[in-house]
Amino acid sequence: MTFPEPDPVVLAAFFIRRFVWLEVLVFIALTRGIVGRGPSRWAALAAMVLCLAGILTTFAPMAGYNQGTLYVTAAQVMSWGGGMWALMAPSALLLLSALLPVPRWRWLDVLHVLLLGAFFVLWWWIS
Repeated sequence: MTFPEPDPVVLAAFFIRRFVWLEVLVFIALTRGIVGRGPSRWAALAAMVLCLAGILTTFAPMAGYNQGTLYVTAAQVMSWGGGMWALMAPSALLLLSALLPVPRWRWLDVLHVLLLGAFFVLWWWIS
């Protein structure tokens, strides 16, 4: 008996959603938080905090911290909207930091928008 093999695009999409997207956003947000000024910096740092919370929630079961009200609440928040809310909220804050005064290093915004576009195309492809 042979089992159906999953589509590599679907596997890549699941892998990116689960283990890559928030990690990439952390580095973009951290860089914007370091070089940005004023309100742009604070929006980027808020995005970084959301990304780190999502990463900690993702890897908490491997560390044995998958019990208690904090983890349960964080896991429920991570599952809102099929998990996309938790991925798009930090991205929205990064987009906001690009629109606020004094963001500096505009290439970070270009990189973020390109990655966001690729993410949406991948999401559309598997839907």
